[in-house]
Amino acid sequence: MNHVFKALNDKTRRDILELLKKEDLTAGQIATHFNFSKPTISHHLDLLKQAELLTSEKKGQFIYYSLNTTVMDELLKWMLQFTAEKLPLTHKSKPKYESR
Repeated sequence: MNHVFKALNDKTRRDILELLKKEDLTAGQIATHFNFSKPTISHHLDLLKQAELLTSEKKGQFIYYSLNTTVMDELLKWMLQFTAEKLPLTHKSKPKYESR
């Protein structure tokens, strides 16, 4: 899960995920949306793949990247456990002093 948080910590990588939410794209297509070199985009894609947030599939001479929603589902499930309603604290004894 540390790889996921590291990958999501960068705005460029989050922006790449936003692009891939709409459609599968090649690295070249992704690069056209940014003012970075292609090696920089490849580095971002590699980190997203290491975090398993992306999958890739070779079609002809191109590699298409797509979202791996399974990891996102697992991340959301993990995060939602912290929003579960907490049980109220119970005290076995009454306070000695009550304000009036």
